[in-house]
Amino acid sequence: MKKALIFLFLFVAAVSQYAADTIRVKETQIPLLLHRTDNVLFYIRIDAKKAQKLEEISLTFSDKVNLSEIKSVKLYYGGTETVQKQGQLFFSPATYITSFTPGKTREANSSYSLKVAEKISPARKVVFDANYNLFPGINYFWISLQMNPNASLLTKVEAVLETVKLDIPAVPVISATEGVIHRVGLGVRQAGDDGVAAYRIPGLVTTKKGTVLGVYDIRYNNSVDLQEHIDIGISRSTDKGQTWEPMRVAMSFGEYGGLPKAQNGVGDPSILVDKKTGAIWIAALWTHGMGNGRAWFNSQQGMDIDHTGQLMLAKSTDDGKTWSEPINITPQVKDPSWFLLLQGPGMGITMQNGTLVFPIQFIDSTRIPNAGIMYSKDRGKTWHIHNAARSNTTEAQVAEVTPGVLMLNMRDNRGGSRAVSITTDLGKTWTEHPSSRSVLQEPVCMASLIKVEAKDNILGKDILLFSNPNTTKGRNHITIKASLDGGLSFPEEYQVMLDEEDGWGYSCLTMIDKETVGILYESSVAHMTFQKIKLRDIIPFQNK
Repeated sequence: MKKALIFLFLFVAAVSQYAADTIRVKETQIPLLLHRTDNVLFYIRIDAKKAQKLEEISLTFSDKVNLSEIKSVKLYYGGTETVQKQGQLFFSPATYITSFTPGKTREANSSYSLKVAEKISPARKVVFDANYNLFPGINYFWISLQMNPNASLLTKVEAVLETVKLDIPAVPVISATEGVIHRVGLGVRQAGDDGVAAYRIPGLVTTKKGTVLGVYDIRYNNSVDLQEHIDIGISRSTDKGQTWEPMRVAMSFGEYGGLPKAQNGVGDPSILVDKKTGAIWIAALWTHGMGNGRAWFNSQQGMDIDHTGQLMLAKSTDDGKTWSEPINITPQVKDPSWFLLLQGPGMGITMQNGTLVFPIQFIDSTRIPNAGIMYSKDRGKTWHIHNAARSNTTEAQVAEVTPGVLMLNMRDNRGGSRAVSITTDLGKTWTEHPSSRSVLQEPVCMASLIKVEAKDNILGKDILLFSNPNTTKGRNHITIKASLDGGLSFPEEYQVMLDEEDGWGYSCLTMIDKETVGILYESSVAHMTFQKIKLRDIIPFQNK
């Protein structure tokens, strides 16, 4: 009898949850892209059982928001919900703005949304007199924000959705989020730009002249990995990332050897600034032949271009404007028994003693992947590889944590968390770092790690900065984290989450100046998204 009463109570509670009209609101945590006419700010879900009309919605921007940077605010209706989703909590029936369909990434898809109202040059309080008829059951609305294209990339937007009025009284509003800070971003490369299907694999550096260089795969036909028609692209910004010059091609093999372009692809770039000379290097993998199969599985043992992937370099001595012909260093560094050798995508470093270091990965003679480093002591003329840091690892990033001590932070195929190793002899020997496989969670994805010396930042402290999808499943919740103890910990209070929704998830960090961190990443809103974050926003409790 007691069990029956408990079951009845739970059943009644469950039914009552859906017996009355409800309004649910979710505030997004995704970049607000400049040059997008629509950015999702709020999702609104109305379960209309008795209500027949949405009468009004109002929101208020924080006093901190510079209203002149906001071009317009719009209210859209997204339709209703499929029967198959009954009993589940969703906030939209479809993706209102795509980041993947070429040429359709900058505005709401009119197939999925109807514009109900718009306020151009809005006041601090925005009131939409909607007067919109509701469909019986679940109704989806959303609020769009359009930024002025000259808004600063350091702009932050805070808003409160104050009222959602229906034609019946006392309908509760349940908020799934609160206190969200919306950060502005820029889609440096989007699907369809220059007729290209996809852009992937970001690298980012700041040159000795202060120019910001972003490097990436130009994936002409689709988003798949090598081997395909892929070149290395580069974008330059001379104003700290606010605007970017037209894309340049830094490395391309065209129809080399009489094979089609799709069987001469070059990709997965890593970029390095020689801090002694100012020269810039790009390392990339060239695949010749392979019948358009994935290089990871089709590259073979040996050294020649017809059988195995080739590790290539390109050099710029004019701040990234022009690039040398590709330089093949495969004979210098590849073991013939390995099936594949390539760079760790992202960036390389210059050590304090001037040594140039790129992270690398290779598939050994047993077909097990390994991560390590390669280095040059003669300004890039010759390169050397010693031993792997850890087996069953791939895409890694390297940082000099103290003079002569290199930390390698690795994507680990075991899943769940990052592997971390230390070397004091340029990779001849490695020791596992205490944080390895415990401190930094990951869903098996590329990540970024940079060391910021005390003399180079406003806080005056040695800092490690790290970015990746801060999850163990799915590539979402792109987060920048900071460590003040050499990577032993990355406290939650030293973290900023930039993008909660799904994307490809790769990222690369650089310091723009002493106060500002730059990140180029594969976001949910653009293939190559650039954002700037004040270091004090990541580490807010130091030296105030």
